[in-house]
Amino acid sequence: MWVGKPLPRKEDERLLSGRGAFTDDLSLPGEAHACIVRSPHAHARIRAIDSTAALAVPGVLAVLVGSDAAADGLKPIPFRPISPNPHEVPLKGSFPPFPVLSADEVCFVGEAVAVVVAETRALARDAAERVEVDYQPLELADHACVDIEVGDAAAVAAAFAGAAHVVRFETRLNRVTGVPLEPRCTLAVYEAGRYTLHATSAWVQRHRADLATVLGVPEDAVRVVTRELGGSYGTRNNFYPEYALTAWAAKRVGRPVKCLLERHECFLSDDHSRDLAVQAELALDREGRFLAFRTFNTSNLGAHAISTVPLSKGVGVSTSVYRVPAVQARARAVLSNTTPTSAYRAAGRPEVMFVMERLMDIAALQFGIDRVELRSRNLLRPDELPYTTPLGKTFDSGEYQSAMDKAMEMADWRGFPARRENSKRRGKLRGIGLSVFVEPSGGGASPKEEAAIKFGASGDAELHVLCGASGQGHETMLPQIVSEVFGMSPEKIVLKASDPDGPPLMGGGTVGSRTMMSHGGALFFVAQKVVEKGRELAAKDLEVSPQDVEFSEGEYRVKGTDVRMKFSEVARRHGSALDTKDSIPTPVAFPGGAHVAEVEIDPETGEIDLVRYTGVDDCGRILNHVLVDGQLHGGIVQGLGQIFCEQVIYDRQSGQLLTGTFMDYAMPRAEILKRVELHDHSVPSPSNPLGVKGAGEAGTTGALPAVANAVIDALRPLGIHQLDFPYSPDRVWSAIHGRG
Repeated sequence: MWVGKPLPRKEDERLLSGRGAFTDDLSLPGEAHACIVRSPHAHARIRAIDSTAALAVPGVLAVLVGSDAAADGLKPIPFRPISPNPHEVPLKGSFPPFPVLSADEVCFVGEAVAVVVAETRALARDAAERVEVDYQPLELADHACVDIEVGDAAAVAAAFAGAAHVVRFETRLNRVTGVPLEPRCTLAVYEAGRYTLHATSAWVQRHRADLATVLGVPEDAVRVVTRELGGSYGTRNNFYPEYALTAWAAKRVGRPVKCLLERHECFLSDDHSRDLAVQAELALDREGRFLAFRTFNTSNLGAHAISTVPLSKGVGVSTSVYRVPAVQARARAVLSNTTPTSAYRAAGRPEVMFVMERLMDIAALQFGIDRVELRSRNLLRPDELPYTTPLGKTFDSGEYQSAMDKAMEMADWRGFPARRENSKRRGKLRGIGLSVFVEPSGGGASPKEEAAIKFGASGDAELHVLCGASGQGHETMLPQIVSEVFGMSPEKIVLKASDPDGPPLMGGGTVGSRTMMSHGGALFFVAQKVVEKGRELAAKDLEVSPQDVEFSEGEYRVKGTDVRMKFSEVARRHGSALDTKDSIPTPVAFPGGAHVAEVEIDPETGEIDLVRYTGVDDCGRILNHVLVDGQLHGGIVQGLGQIFCEQVIYDRQSGQLLTGTFMDYAMPRAEILKRVELHDHSVPSPSNPLGVKGAGEAGTTGALPAVANAVIDALRPLGIHQLDFPYSPDRVWSAIHGRG
């Protein structure tokens, strides 16, 4: 009735008309403002902090430093890797503490060293400039905190020794950051022994636990509330020092305290991501079938370890959708004097899919095998699934060959030579690239996902799950799922996501493309339980036995009669008697697909024109095409940002951030994706009641390898076989003219 229909997003009318409610839109009586004093050094010892001049500014309420935090018992930010997660290779290491306010040593430019609280934001910023910190600069340093090997090293060594062909690839994936629409903001209140934190948080239940840990209070003394988020992309998943600092400051000054970061502060202190160095080798027999794969992945975690998820997830699926008998993987994580890195859309997967798909094209060229045929010989067949890789990851379902064939057909792969000749006549270089990929989704920190459905006096339903929205359309899709079960209009169903005043729930947040399979699946299961409760109540109202009542299309019907009662009427009559809470095991799935990119390059300028992009995706059962297409579009564009323009750059000698504004950090613009065609090749997942797989990150995962292969295909006639991201006009022009 409702599921499968492309319903427009409920959220859009509010958001596009300026009626959204972001964190900074909330102001409270007596609100004070905080400004963070940040280190100008990448590595330095703090010898002394003098706040005399700052405190002398009229309207300044407090200047808090690391010694104050220590005296009040503030603890470091807890390191909470998402574990156990079946997508990840477990990583053990040594992770130094991450203080919310440095007292003796700073380890990256932008690290917090003091908090100034004042009557207004302008006063706080003015006073922050008067805080004098005596730093002793130190040499930049880095060291490994994780270094493990997994797989069968002996089997891999034997396979490489007997291989007919060996192909190697080495690359460094550029560091990027998420740049959500709204700069990070927090507003904290302390009253009667309880903290309330309003924050730009994508994972409120995790941040509640972390805040309680840092403050040294029970979790029931902490409440975390999020409003509109303006995007997350992974950068809002982890705990930031400002969350604790504003809550602590609110208690110290006895007033609500707000801290709104400026954009340059976000570039300095928002989580960065990617920054992965890879050395990979692939062994093949004489027919081009894979014998073994060996990879060495080094992740730059930045100054403090806040997440190893990109490294562990990437290594876990590094063999992609191919049949690889033996695997050896080394995973190394390094701490450095840079901003901490964490998950960013498709954490870890675009990088490893890029590496494997580049190896495909390199192997095909070096050994005279057609690049499509090489993939076909090694792709997993449907009858081999579910398939457990040598690293223990089990792919649930998929039809990878069919997806690739469809993508090539829709992209008119056969007609490409003629288009290349046409470009050549116009003095342009043209290339086409293919990627076949898998995108693990779901999982999380909890073994189960709970959901609750509550009813009011009007019979309208409230849905309670732990999924904070950041643009994915939760308010539209989750009621759509439940309305299908109840047979009532989605307009009578309201989502209360991550409601701090709602029923206590167990589960995970909106991360890892898990919302529809985890939260949607749990709601679907709970809705069916509600229907069973309703059968008992309807039977009483109809004065029959429950066994004589059947339910379909939103109505309870007495068997063999025309006596019936709508579910909505039962809900209106009985209200809270229908309230139900239950759970499903936390599901995991493996969406995948095949993408084809076609580019044209102007050798005079180095400008790349992405003339055509075709995606065929297996997102499992499609519940709402409007939302799925939107997620795929967004994911592709974020991948294109990393490919063409985005890069966080540090000065190697000083550790200074060189890309701290939009003047230096380029973002993708609307014209970057001129022509995109998206198609389905859906294979329902057996892992969850809805049969869905993730869609939020697949676009990014497919984009990096497809476009990279297209660009190198265009440049190959000039003898260019390798180019690291980003493919900026300057970098491409320099490569073409031998100046790279």
